[in-house]
Amino acid sequence: MTFLGPMLPSLSVRWSLNDTQSGSLIFAEFFSSLFGMLLSSLSVQRLGYRKTLIIGLALMPLGVALLAFGPWLWGLACICIFGIGYGITTPAGNLRTAEINPRRSAAALSVINAVWGIGAMGSPFLVDLALRAHQPRLFFFGTAASLVVLLGALALTRFVPDTHIEESESAGKVQNIWQIRILPVICGLFFVYVGSETCFGNWVAMYARRVAPADHSFATRMPAFFWGALLAGRALAPLALKFTRETSVARIGLFLALLGGVALVVARGTTLIAIGSLLAGVGLASIYPISVSLLASWFGKASRRVSGAVFGSGNVGGALMPLMVGTVSTVAGGLRFGFLVPLAGVVFMLGFYSLEQAKIKTFTTEGTEFHGGRLAEENLDDRMNP
Repeated sequence: MTFLGPMLPSLSVRWSLNDTQSGSLIFAEFFSSLFGMLLSSLSVQRLGYRKTLIIGLALMPLGVALLAFGPWLWGLACICIFGIGYGITTPAGNLRTAEINPRRSAAALSVINAVWGIGAMGSPFLVDLALRAHQPRLFFFGTAASLVVLLGALALTRFVPDTHIEESESAGKVQNIWQIRILPVICGLFFVYVGSETCFGNWVAMYARRVAPADHSFATRMPAFFWGALLAGRALAPLALKFTRETSVARIGLFLALLGGVALVVARGTTLIAIGSLLAGVGLASIYPISVSLLASWFGKASRRVSGAVFGSGNVGGALMPLMVGTVSTVAGGLRFGFLVPLAGVVFMLGFYSLEQAKIKTFTTEGTEFHGGRLAEENLDDRMNP
């Protein structure tokens, strides 16, 4: 869900929106995807992964193509259609990847998300080409066509196995008091991560455009620095995870993201904005795949049961935090103040992973010990494939 970032300045001009109204577009995208994620869990249980992904991919091109027409309220509705489709595909794709790669789920998820990052990095350049040609609709139609091609490829693909394995009643329950206590914290972690990533990726183009109003083209391409760094970080994460614990990689990354957020807040020119975007992107790169891979560690066989709440919390963060950026910017008088919102999110995540290492270093879930971010190897398969 990255096309709104580079298109946000153009859509803002097209519909004469202030920052709060522009933030509502991002809010609509992520809030609607929350409903898609809730539907995704039910669909996987009943239809399997393949059909669930097909349903999501059928909705996404429809929403993107229709966004090329109509006023602001019509655009909000189209963004919601796309958001629901995205929400259906995201948890299904991530959980499927984790389940078929139980021993190296963090590395596998990093690779999958790195491939996703190729599209995210290329999106600003495609938007720039469409705007240079004074044909923004070409971007929407091209994106929709690409999604239709992907839908066709998926329709011809077989998943073996594809059915979602039924859990026993006891396996699906959150049984440990530690799990009950940590569930709101993990939901908060996903809320803040998705929200922070969305804030950086979607607002940096608008920010750069205001800092350097004479160079709209460069400002439009600015999100490519963030998404490109995110792509590079996720491509390198599997190598780092061979030698370093997940929590250690997360802490190092979040420290870099903290530096990037500070650079954006104090930036007076596009050079520092680009540097801040690069640091924020590479710093956040490993956080999502690591957090998803650790769900089985935190919740054991109940990870599937809680996944709806966890992924849903992420999308609520993706909806609310960018809206907060726009609101803070409107009230305080500039996006420089708005970027304090994702910066605070990075501080929260850094604190979480520091405490996770220090205080939640060893716990027992159904007899399996979790040490500093890694499950005992002999029990990992059981956790990922209950």
